[in-house]
Amino acid sequence: MFTRVKNAEELKAMRESGRMLASVLKLLEREITPGMTTKDLAVIAAQELKRLGGEGPFLGYQGYPDVLCVSVNDEVVHGIPSTDKVINEGDIVSLDFGVSYRGMITDSALSVIAGKPLSQKHVELLKYTEASLMVGIAEVHDGVRTGDIGEVIEKELNRHKYGIVRDLVGHGVGHYIHEDPNIPNYGRRDTGPRLIKNMTIAIEPMATLGTDNVYIAEDGWTVLTQDGSWAAHFEHTVAITDDGAEVITAR
Repeated sequence: MFTRVKNAEELKAMRESGRMLASVLKLLEREITPGMTTKDLAVIAAQELKRLGGEGPFLGYQGYPDVLCVSVNDEVVHGIPSTDKVINEGDIVSLDFGVSYRGMITDSALSVIAGKPLSQKHVELLKYTEASLMVGIAEVHDGVRTGDIGEVIEKELNRHKYGIVRDLVGHGVGHYIHEDPNIPNYGRRDTGPRLIKNMTIAIEPMATLGTDNVYIAEDGWTVLTQDGSWAAHFEHTVAITDDGAEVITAR
């Protein structure tokens, strides 16, 4: 289903959903410590979301078993939290979270380094992947086309010679976790579907220190880089305005 223009009540619910989501991600960012398990983070997220009054739309989505995705190092996205997966000093930990409130869904992600970074390259990967998200958001306005967004993200990531994961893209969001259209992190200006005021989309660049080739693990969910290179993932849900974007999941 193509993402719909949201009315005032729907946008109000999405803003509250996004506020909750941002609050949970900020808490997780503070709590990440080497020695924790990825399941520890999911437990914190579930407890905090319940306290805030939201629901976790990831849990049970197409069979996904948790409220939070936690992906580490060469895991790009959709890592399943596990009591067996220990976070080590210097790991890149990507957190992807969704919140549903009054039937409206927001989606956001960030990557953080646990403890002290092992390499300046890891610090820069996070910095510039997030920067590519922000240039993508800056491109948004009433009448923007998906190729306009993809082009500026691609240029920013190419500037740093990162692998741009092409098998995974942004998307419409709101009534469902994933709505049309896809929002690729690459593209050409003046191509792709046109988006209009009060539509809501999730923009989410994923970049690697190697190639863009990925594969899905035996668990059926976790997406990893084929060359073992480490990855970063940043995402915001935004509402399209007359001359820009409202970042609904702003932290």
